[in-house]
Amino acid sequence: MIATKTFVGMPPFPVAAKKALADSQLRGNLRNATHTIRAKRARVVAELDDFEQLRQAAADIKDDVLGSLGHYLEQVEESLTAAGATVHWARDAAEANRIVVDIARLHKVDEVVKVKSMATQEIELNVALEAAGIAAWETDLAELIVQLGNDLPSHILVPAIHRNRSEVREIFLREMGKVGLAAEPDLSDEPAELAGAARRHLREKFLRAKVAVSGANFLVAETGTLVVVESEGNGRMCLTLPEVLISVVGIEKIVPTWTDLEVFLQLLPRSATGERMNPYTSTWTGVTPDDGPQEVHVVLLDNGRTTVLADTVGRQALRCIRCSACMNVCPVYERTGGHAYGSVYPGPIGAILTPMLRGVGVDEQTDSMPFASTLCGACYEVCPVLINIPEVLVHLREQVVDSHRGGAPGALQAAMTGASWTLGGSRRLAALQMLAGLSGRVLGRRGLIGRLPAPLSRWTDARDLPAPPRESFRRWWARADGGRHDTGSHPGRLRTGDEDR
Repeated sequence: MIATKTFVGMPPFPVAAKKALADSQLRGNLRNATHTIRAKRARVVAELDDFEQLRQAAADIKDDVLGSLGHYLEQVEESLTAAGATVHWARDAAEANRIVVDIARLHKVDEVVKVKSMATQEIELNVALEAAGIAAWETDLAELIVQLGNDLPSHILVPAIHRNRSEVREIFLREMGKVGLAAEPDLSDEPAELAGAARRHLREKFLRAKVAVSGANFLVAETGTLVVVESEGNGRMCLTLPEVLISVVGIEKIVPTWTDLEVFLQLLPRSATGERMNPYTSTWTGVTPDDGPQEVHVVLLDNGRTTVLADTVGRQALRCIRCSACMNVCPVYERTGGHAYGSVYPGPIGAILTPMLRGVGVDEQTDSMPFASTLCGACYEVCPVLINIPEVLVHLREQVVDSHRGGAPGALQAAMTGASWTLGGSRRLAALQMLAGLSGRVLGRRGLIGRLPAPLSRWTDARDLPAPPRESFRRWWARADGGRHDTGSHPGRLRTGDEDR
């Protein structure tokens, strides 16, 4: 069994990002991968004349589901039960984990095979299974790389995006033999050979596994059909070979009908992998006698989603179909990678989804996530379900600030209070401008201020700071206007005819 690493105890984003920026190998891996994926996406999206209409349709479908979620959840339960599946409801991660562990124990297994699943990563199911003495084997190639390397995923779609193929080869040679069939000693770093080594290693696990665990990309309410899209076929092995299948599904993954599903099956592969369609699209509806798993469990997971639903601005994040397009265009993610976010959901979508699911004002790491953005808007431009991520980021920043009001003010709050007081009066502002002009003459060289004392040195150490002008605009205006306007008792104040209205 491989000890499962978690994001617990990760530092705030600014601290983690600084460390990541110093890793040139990481930055090179990320740039190569994200630019490749975004270029593929752009090509296949350009093929569709109605791509914008598809985006709007997807957003409308998701909003309809979220607006009537209670109705659709009842329909899902009825459809699943009628198809022979057992439905479980989980309020939070602990309850979901307990359900899965109890089912595994009921069948007296000491291992399960897993389909790549963000929901099970979110609830840290592998940790819970490990604590119960049950090994959880990841079968997705990228997830396998992460697991064998005792690493953490750094991307929603490509969890091992921070690794290059030479690093993957070393991991396979070093770790595979410890938990199963070893890699061949002469294994090269060619992708086909690496995939072959993973296939041979996993085959014995597929053939002996009695229980499998999956998530789902979509859940069709009218029939209770679960849908998983993938590129490798490992997921389909998990979904068809074991006797028991447990699917952990977020309650927001519902689409009402198969016609609605059609919209998302056009959007997801193009936005995620830059493909027109996924090589494997697996659907299953309950239990089919003598075909596939004969015992199917579906765990409907809340884990903070109903709290997000109550936020009229933030609820749009629940439209997310986990395509990762926002991450592939994000200038911040490209330079820091996913680990810096300290969450299974990194990048722009993680910067809004994680704080909403966990709640702000609880820990410094979570509160730092909404600020891990330049607000450039590239994420909004590519989102296939039109999530206005910059809008939600600003909304969450307000919540973070509000959650820390009261008590002794921090440095930022004290600075903002001082700035508000200074800018709130024309006389105070004029005095500050005069002082700034004097300081600019002393500190400025060639129009730039070289270095300021701490704590302002944190700015000048990394950025050029233009020296303030020797004369403020107000003073210049009063002088250049020849005194035709009354500037009041202070030379920095400009009085106009509208001021008293």
